[in-house]
Amino acid sequence: MDKAKIFKKECDDWTKWYHKMLKELKAIIDVQKQMWDMMKIAEETNTTIIEIEGTILKAASTTK
Repeated sequence: MDKAKIFKKECDDWTKWYHKMLKELKAIIDVQKQMWDMMKIAEETNTTIIEIEGTILKAASTTK
């Protein structure tokens, strides 16, 4: 009977550990998604800045 209790406790411990790891992995995945979204926004911002810069340079060259 003691072996059964020990086995159940070990299984419960592993189950708790497994669920804790799943939560931590989900948190890591969420952070990675946020980073990917920020990189995408930064890329779009850089593209917009380059377009604005080009427009300014064109306007400056035509006014001279």
